[in-house]
Amino acid sequence: MALLSNVTVAVLLLVFALSTCWYINHVCVHQTRLVRSDYVKQNKTKAQERLGDNPTKLQNNTVETRGVLPQSFKEADASREDKCTMAPEDRFDCARDRLLSQRECEERGCCYAALPESAGPPWCFYPSLYPGYQMGPLTPTTRGKEASLTRASPSHLPRDISALHLEVTEETAGCFHLTLKDPSSQRYEVKLPAGVPLTRADTQDVLYSTEYQSDPFGFVVRRKSNGRVIMNTTVAPLLFADQYLQLSTALASSLVSGLGEHYTSLLLDLNWTSLTLWNKDMAPHADANLYGSHPFYIVQEEDGSAHGVFLLNSNAVEVMLQPTPALTWVAIGGILDLYVFLGPDPQSVIGQYLQVIGYPMMPPYWSLGFHLCRWGYTTTNTTRHVAQRMHNATFPMDVQWNDLDYANKDRVFTFDPWRFGDLPEMVEEFHKRGMKYILILDPGISSTSPPGTYSPFDDGLKRDVFIQNATGHILIGKVWPGPTAFPDFTNPETRRWWKDCIREFHSKVPVDGLWIDMNEPASFVQGSVEGCPDSDLENAPYTPRVVGGQLNSGTLCMSAQQKLSTHYNLHNMYGLTEAYATHSALMKVRGKRPFVLSRSSFPGIGRFSGVWTGDVRSDWEQLRYSIPDLRKFRSLQGRISERPAACNEKQETSLPRVACRGAGDSGLHP
Repeated sequence: MALLSNVTVAVLLLVFALSTCWYINHVCVHQTRLVRSDYVKQNKTKAQERLGDNPTKLQNNTVETRGVLPQSFKEADASREDKCTMAPEDRFDCARDRLLSQRECEERGCCYAALPESAGPPWCFYPSLYPGYQMGPLTPTTRGKEASLTRASPSHLPRDISALHLEVTEETAGCFHLTLKDPSSQRYEVKLPAGVPLTRADTQDVLYSTEYQSDPFGFVVRRKSNGRVIMNTTVAPLLFADQYLQLSTALASSLVSGLGEHYTSLLLDLNWTSLTLWNKDMAPHADANLYGSHPFYIVQEEDGSAHGVFLLNSNAVEVMLQPTPALTWVAIGGILDLYVFLGPDPQSVIGQYLQVIGYPMMPPYWSLGFHLCRWGYTTTNTTRHVAQRMHNATFPMDVQWNDLDYANKDRVFTFDPWRFGDLPEMVEEFHKRGMKYILILDPGISSTSPPGTYSPFDDGLKRDVFIQNATGHILIGKVWPGPTAFPDFTNPETRRWWKDCIREFHSKVPVDGLWIDMNEPASFVQGSVEGCPDSDLENAPYTPRVVGGQLNSGTLCMSAQQKLSTHYNLHNMYGLTEAYATHSALMKVRGKRPFVLSRSSFPGIGRFSGVWTGDVRSDWEQLRYSIPDLRKFRSLQGRISERPAACNEKQETSLPRVACRGAGDSGLHP
């Protein structure tokens, strides 16, 4: 009997211990569960427009002052619950910068509500009327209107900027321009090459009306003809710190296109997806930042009207899309320089956009013909043989190209004396047959040739044309020829040196156009051969999702010094600045309309260069995606000359039907 009693007591103690452990574990998990900040697709998309069609009621073109929320967030549970009650698809992430526990989320004054699904809407999100900047009175200026924005207490971001300057300009009847910048400190601002002069419109002619919320600051842009909301930034707070700028807006519909360069369909997926704009040497595939960055989107409205929005910012940018429908911009530098184009039709939107970034160049007539190019034409005889076979097959071939096979030890502005020793003669032969000739030109300049043997580097060294590291020495990366230096095309002297290099080479090899590749810029080492310093530029407080995990992965150090600014600010514009320098050089050297084809791109590059789709695979999927890719580039970004890479050097022989279809598709694109 005593034994049975002892067993009963032991069992009861064991049950009690297990129950206690379960309770403690449950409480700990509840208190410390991290908020997920990655957005994975859900099974269903719920695209609702109540934020777009029913914004907070504001007085037209006036400032409406809202009551400021209490500084203390220890309010009654009923009040918090009221502010936090919203549909999951209407939530805007309050934990984008890092993972937060529930306690940390609520310390920010944000709402926390877990959902059954781990993917999709954020668990930590902003309540309605989250405290932010307060806007002072709008006052007239010679360009439009301006106001000061201040915040009483700092945000959770490091190096928060407490005072901002707002400037709004009615650029034209269909173009509204708004900038937000730090009035106390000069920050990098993108200055595109001079575009089309904008003519100020009469106030009565404008296609839009604007409304402003004073506290917390936000603005609404409406289409004047029907009152439809084009932008509504009152849905989430404005954030502005040294390396983190965030602006959210409701969208007028779910039919959104643009935000290239990405491997997507023509219409973007708004089901909790994100797109990163950071130029990268990356063969096209899904969920990756690719060769170009174009922070511009166009929205098709329900009645067939259209509008577009352009954020003129060259820093790394992440764009979050959600099924509200809504969009959030996050830039990690620069200023918020926003253009809204009212159309009202898609063609007008693109025309208004081109007035800002510049109209595309008129390509030479011959460049609209049939081109043949691939890596692997290892000699001039091989190149001649390929061209002859095309003529024997009665292909109307207009232009022959060569990849880097021609170069001596992969150094640009040279040609191999053995394999391509008669390159000048071959080019003259093509010209006599009525053909044109193009070859590749990478920006990386070999830095290891003995002094006096490679004039592009020797002369560039004397003229101080190369990008420098943080200590003021030439930054050395690694590309095809080995250790290389990178020209700084924002430096006028570099552009003159580049022209001299092209002139000298053209005097020997009379090329008709240039193919500028590897200009993201790409490097085979991270940052430089000596690494990069440990700084906030190399390890920013917030890094968008980029291939490689770091901004300097496969490119230069962010702290590298250029004439205009750091590479952190200028990286996405490297291809644009090289295209400008190359176009200008060819114009002066040849005296004719230049042909330039670039892999890397940024808004405005169409004025100087065409662009091609890069290292695509020769398979059916990539052929299918090349069609919307070309449409996005040409129609949304204003480039006449856009080239699909119809066949890849590794796969075309094993997939002849794909090669044939690709060649046929290419024939439909100028």
